[in-house]
Amino acid sequence: MKFGILVNEGPYNHQASDSAYQFAMAALEKGHQIFRVFFYYDGVNNANRLQEPQSDDRNLVKMWSKLAEDHGVDLVVCVAAGLRRGIKDENLAPGFRISGLGQLIEAGIQSDRMVAFGD
Repeated sequence: MKFGILVNEGPYNHQASDSAYQFAMAALEKGHQIFRVFFYYDGVNNANRLQEPQSDDRNLVKMWSKLAEDHGVDLVVCVAAGLRRGIKDENLAPGFRISGLGQLIEAGIQSDRMVAFGD
C-alpha cells in the first residue's frame, strides 16, 4: 500500500509529529511505501534545521531527515505556511524541500491512503 502523510503540528508542541514519524517507520517496516510527507500549518517547523533540542531529547528534525535519506521519502514543506513561520530554503534541514499545495493534492491522488496527523 502507498501512503501519503499530512503533518499539521510542530515537533515539540504536539504529539502529531511523533505519531506521524512512528506511523511512517512502521509502514515502511511492513513493506508499504510512503509517497510523500507534506508539512502544513505549524507542521512546517519540523523542517527547521536551526532547532537544537536538549541532548537527552529526541531530535525530530534529524529523524525526519534520516527517514528521507534512508528510504527516499519526499518531505515537502508548504511554501505559504513556511514563509509565515520563517521557514525558507536557507534554514531547511536536509531531505526537505519547499513547494505548494499542489504537492499535497498530488499525494492524495497518487496514494492509496492519505493519513493526517494534527488538527
